[in-house]
Amino acid sequence: MANNMKVHVLSTGVMETDHTWLLLKGGKTIVDRHHRNTRPAWGDCPTHAVLIEHPEGRILWDTGVPRDWETRWAPTGFQDFFPVQDDPEGPGYLDSALAQLELTPDDIDMLVLSHLHFDHAANAKMFDPNRTRIIANSNEIDGALAIDGAFKGAHLVSDYEGLPLEAVSGDVEIVPGVSVIETPGHTWGTMSLRVDLPEDGTKIFTSDAVYLNESWGPPAVGAAIVWDNLKWLESVEKLRTIADKTGAEVVFGHDADQFSQLRVAPTGFYR
Repeated sequence: MANNMKVHVLSTGVMETDHTWLLLKGGKTIVDRHHRNTRPAWGDCPTHAVLIEHPEGRILWDTGVPRDWETRWAPTGFQDFFPVQDDPEGPGYLDSALAQLELTPDDIDMLVLSHLHFDHAANAKMFDPNRTRIIANSNEIDGALAIDGAFKGAHLVSDYEGLPLEAVSGDVEIVPGVSVIETPGHTWGTMSLRVDLPEDGTKIFTSDAVYLNESWGPPAVGAAIVWDNLKWLESVEKLRTIADKTGAEVVFGHDADQFSQLRVAPTGFYR
């Protein structure tokens, strides 16, 4: 554990979507015959990044959505299913979120991508690979680079094509007190982030290994966007075991209610 760490949660764009994509829960997103005319449950789907100020450098976890989402996502059609709230100053695109901390992408020493979907790796090309190491899971890299065409599902090849992605495998401590946890299922190589803080304790940022608090359970509740349901469930239970053992606070990938309770930059941080 590093005693001088500071962790900032950055707002990196708020999408809106039918929550059935995120949660397949009876009575919530799947209705019974008495509610057959109920409209789908649309709501906020916030994205976030995590900036870790560490004695060994600045580490950024994920990059959120791009400012040009409407045109960039057009080949996939996802712009109609995950529109970003229309505010040119935010809330919290990555560049403005960094600027609020008087930082630019050039100030980041290591970018760690939980996976390569369009709302997590979209801004990876903001970073100069000669200045910033860019890290992802080896299985995620293999799967994403094998895509034939412009996209597959929520992987948009132009987001990461040509970047020198550095591969990691398994559960790895990347610097003292900061680890990635291999949690596949959502995609081939989705990772979660563990940060062990001296004052605020252990935080686990699940990314899309767990979308929402309601997904977490127990029992865990599945979602519409899952590559391998069995691996996904195994990953959720793996995270639950770690959280129970460490007493960690678990921060979910797209939970609007939870996000509103976090200490979000630039006004709050964890240490």
